[in-house]
This record gives sequence, C-alpha cells and structure tokens, in this order.
Amino acid sequence: MTSNKVWTDIGGWIARLLNPKPSPETEIMSTLLHINSSVRINGSASRQLTSEFVAKWQAAHPNGRIVERDLAVAEVPHLTEQTIGAFFTPADQRSAEQLDAVRLSDELVAELVAADVIVIGAPMYNFSVSSALKAWIDHIARAGVTFKYTETGPVGQLTGKKVIVFTSRGGVYSEGPAKSMDFHETYLRGVLGFVGLTDVTFVHTEGLALGDESTATAFSKTRLAMADLVAA
Repeated sequence: MTSNKVWTDIGGWIARLLNPKPSPETEIMSTLLHINSSVRINGSASRQLTSEFVAKWQAAHPNGRIVERDLAVAEVPHLTEQTIGAFFTPADQRSAEQLDAVRLSDELVAELVAADVIVIGAPMYNFSVSSALKAWIDHIARAGVTFKYTETGPVGQLTGKKVIVFTSRGGVYSEGPAKSMDFHETYLRGVLGFVGLTDVTFVHTEGLALGDESTATAFSKTRLAMADLVAA
C-alpha cells in the first residue's frame, strides 16, 4: 500500500469520525402531517395510497412523528362571518366568542407550522378539490399568520417544508383533451405556494373510471413514485 493511499484512508476515517452519517435511529425527529380529504371512509383510492406512503415513510423514519388530520371524520366547518371577523381582530383584543371562533383555525395552522413533511390525499371532485379540503384551506390561509402583505406583494410564511399531494381522478387530466379542465393541481399549487409551501410534488392516480387495466396501471405508477419520494 502506498503512503498516499494510507493517508487517504486515514483522512477518510477522520472525516467519518468527525461527521458521522446519522442512522434512522439517531436522526433528528421529523414530523409528518397526514391530511385526508376524501368523503369516502371506505373504498377511497387517495386514502389507500396516502396510507401506504405514510407507512413507508414511518419505516424509513422510525423516530418520526405522524399527525393525522381526517377532514371527513373531524369536519372543518366553512367560514362564517364571526370567524372572519375574529381573524381580522388583533389577538389581544378578541372577545371570548372570537377566541372560540378561531380556536380550530389556530390548531390547524399549528399543525402546519410543526410539520416538516405534509402529505395530502386530494381526490378530484368536479374538476377541483373537495369542499372539505377547501374549508381547511380557508382556515389556514390567514393574513398576518401564514402569509403577510409587503410593499412588494404577499409573502408566504410556511417555508422550508415538503408537500406531497396524492390525487385520485376518474379521468385523465394531466395530459390530453381534458387537461384544460384541471382546476385541481393548478388551484392547490397556487394556494399552497401563496402561504409559502412551494416544494410541492403531485402524484396523480388517474383513469380510475376507465376500466380495471387503467386502474391497475395507475396504481402501479403511483407505487413506483412512492419509493423515490420516501428516499428523497
């Protein structure tokens, strides 16, 4: 063995000693927020796929924390005049009724702030998101909280997080003649980006109403994408 090789090996050993690669058991705990928005508790493609992904993520991050938010089980109400009024009242000036009106919204925002990874199951309903997911968005998109207005325009505050959206669709909207009807990804990408969530990956499971072969192909493609996303 040459002297150069010896010093190279020693240098590599020292570098590994000083900068050890963390194992899954010793890594800093990450938090994953899992949001389901399908109204179907049973037989939901998006629920099945997000659950599979979360299980794989948990296996890869054994110290990770998972927070579940099921919008069909624990419904988020649509906004009311009282809630909107409470949003725009300074926190230290809110009445007891207003504090109660914003309590759920504050809880939903806190879940987002604490999350490192956000996984959303978002089936397409009438070319866009479910009303349950829209209600959730209305509660977390708050001026002065998750975004703020500046002289150069609005700035999102929920930065540094990774979002993965698993959609399920009866037809095919990511390409072809129906693409112009996709107000699903375009809306979600826009509103998530508005609050600072710009690292967003969409995994579309499409053509589920086009027969067994189309469904099997769609699920297979999504499961292949999962492996890469868990490893990322």
